[in-house]
Amino acid sequence: MENRPKMSRGERAKQFMPFAALKGYQEALRQRERVVVPRMELSEEYREGLDRKLRQVRKNEIVTVVYFCKNEYLKRTGMVAGIDETARVLRVVNTKIAFEDIYDISGEGILEE
Repeated sequence: MENRPKMSRGERAKQFMPFAALKGYQEALRQRERVVVPRMELSEEYREGLDRKLRQVRKNEIVTVVYFCKNEYLKRTGMVAGIDETARVLRVVNTKIAFEDIYDISGEGILEE
């Protein structure tokens, strides 16, 4: 009988790790599952209300933003890291959101109309 050196626990564990035979397959499936949504056209009145809400947003506040990104609407909740009025960009944590992509915004310091 042959005497083989014992494998470390880490080496043995590698044998039982999940194996992806088709790299990128799961990502491709997720892409196919995405539902493409056209951007909603906002009325002038709705946009004015949204502008009023945006003016109430302050740095370091926790907000929830619904915004349009790559053919879908996403919802992001987090701390406002910055507001760039000239570039018209709101930064929530590490996500930069253009003002024109915002569909709705809410938070503790934002008054609903």
